[in-house]
Amino acid sequence: TGSSDPYCIVKIDNEAIIRTATVWKTLSPFWGEEYEVHLQPTFHSVSIYVMDEDALSRDDVIGKVCITRDMLAEHPKGYSGWVSLSEVDPDEEVQGEIHLRVEALGSQGGRRLRCTVLEAR
Repeated sequence: TGSSDPYCIVKIDNEAIIRTATVWKTLSPFWGEEYEVHLQPTFHSVSIYVMDEDALSRDDVIGKVCITRDMLAEHPKGYSGWVSLSEVDPDEEVQGEIHLRVEALGSQGGRRLRCTVLEAR
C-alpha cells in the first residue's frame, strides 16, 4: 500500500526492554516517547529496531540502529540527531533514518540511559 505500521523495540545487549506504540499507515511516524532504563556496568550496546506491524504474519524488521558503549563515551553530554538505519538481514536493502536523543546519566555503579525515540522517515 506504500505505507507501514511502524513501531520500535529497544534492546540492551539483545534483551528487549521497551516497545513504542504503533503509528498506523505512515512512512513518517512521530512517537515522541522518552524512556529511562538502568544500565548494567557491563552493558555493550543499545539497539533500536524499527518494525512494521503486520496483523496477518510476522512483523517485518525495517532496520536498526546500534549505539555502543564506546559511542556513548564519545558523547558524554548525550547524542541527538538523525541516524541512518542499517540492515538486520544482509540480503535486505534498508532506507530510512530515525531521530533519537540518547544520554547516559549517573555514575558507573548506577548508570541509567535516557532514550527518546522522536520520529523516523
